[in-house]
Amino acid sequence: MKLFKTLIAAALVAAASPALADLSDILSAGKVKIAVPESFPPFGALGAEGEHEGYDVDVAKLIAENLGVELELVPVVSKQRIPFLETDRVDLVVSVMGANPERAKSIWFSAAYAPFYSGAFASADKAIAGPADLAGFKVGLTGGTLEDLELTKLTEGTDVEIIRFGDNAATLSAFISGQVDVLVSGNTAAAEISEKNPDMSLERKFIIKDSPAFIGVKKGNYDLLQWVNVFILHKKLGGELNAISEKWLGQALPPLPTF
Repeated sequence: MKLFKTLIAAALVAAASPALADLSDILSAGKVKIAVPESFPPFGALGAEGEHEGYDVDVAKLIAENLGVELELVPVVSKQRIPFLETDRVDLVVSVMGANPERAKSIWFSAAYAPFYSGAFASADKAIAGPADLAGFKVGLTGGTLEDLELTKLTEGTDVEIIRFGDNAATLSAFISGQVDVLVSGNTAAAEISEKNPDMSLERKFIIKDSPAFIGVKKGNYDLLQWVNVFILHKKLGGELNAISEKWLGQALPPLPTF
């Protein structure tokens, strides 16, 4: 009788637990639901045709194509990413999400799939490979930012000329107008300049602070996590992710760490 009661209790617990949308469930359903940025260009935003487009949208499309299933895009803002995954409203989160120990208590993270970093950018004709090479150039950045703090540490004790501006708009304007030779900013800002000013031949010189993006997977979906990691490795080696980076960021994909 005790064993019977135990089995009944276990069955009730199992029935009350939400089903996990693991890899087999997605394949059986023939559809994958992927969260992408609602409004965070160039990773995800409404395009001129009224459909979402961007880096993360292209990655989501590539995932669905390789799974061989239909894609349902679910635009989200930052605070919705983890709750939507935990409540099965989406199967994956591809929404420029960084990994940290606090978030890792709630969900699983894939290997890094997208570059998100602060770096030094300048025209192709400038020979700059690291902080020491900035000597002799006017370097523009926004005062008090992460870029300011990091570059100040990296160039301490050197004669590198750093010109600080009050906000990002002023920093970008100064670079475009030629007031400074080198732009130190996030890669998305540099991508926007490159897209609007292709004649500037803007390129990344070196990375100051790396904060890559990871794909979020619900805890317990081990097969799906394994598949996503193989997908990322395959697309990095095959060049597809680099092509997406070139398309949306105007820069080659930097070496990405794994998680």
